Amino acid sequence: MTDLRVVIATPHARHDDLELAVRELLGVEVLRLRAASELDLSILADFRPRFIFFPHWSWRIPSDIAEAYECVIFHMTDLPFGRGGSPLQNLIVRGIDETQLTALRCVAALDAGPIYIKRPLSLYGTAEEILLRAARLTGEMIQSIVREQPTPQPQVGEPTIFHRRIQQDGNLADLDELEKAFDYIRMLDADGYPSAFVETKHFRLEFSRASLKSDSIIADVRIARKTP
Repeated sequence: MTDLRVVIATPHARHDDLELAVRELLGVEVLRLRAASELDLSILADFRPRFIFFPHWSWRIPSDIAEAYECVIFHMTDLPFGRGGSPLQNLIVRGIDETQLTALRCVAALDAGPIYIKRPLSLYGTAEEILLRAARLTGEMIQSIVREQPTPQPQVGEPTIFHRRIQQDGNLADLDELEKAFDYIRMLDADGYPSAFVETKHFRLEFSRASLKSDSIIADVRIARKTP
């Protein structure tokens, strides 16, 4: 496969090992992109990739790039269930403990492209632990796609749409069950996510590293003055 080239586009350090594995285990040339500004048509034209992989990519993929190259995105639901934003958090608030990590081709409609492969993914642990688990699984899936070059198959079934959650959705104030509060804390406990929180008149309390006990939650808390 020495003449095959792939792009891995992701800003996250948790995917650095993935880049190395693809290069060393498969013997292919890899171009790593870390920001939306680097996703440039002229750069890609010079590199001539067979695939462009987008593990945990938060920016829009330009239509001219998606049309010119085989762009593969990874979505943390059993598509067509769960198209849309914040899949990890939307799954956990629904009480779902196991999901599928889906590799699909990027098309104009959100998360509607044909599917290459799916792999089971546990949703136990903090968001950071889940994302690290997903990163390792993504590496295995990329290696499989590069080796086998499967033809992606159309999605089957009625879509279920997820809506992107906002920072205010992490407020614990209206929850009435310890298990739900624990889930809110752990599903936002990762680098780059706003923490679950409670506010008083003057302070904002943000929670992380939660442990669920039989009658309580033990967690780290950051207390800061509320911003105007």
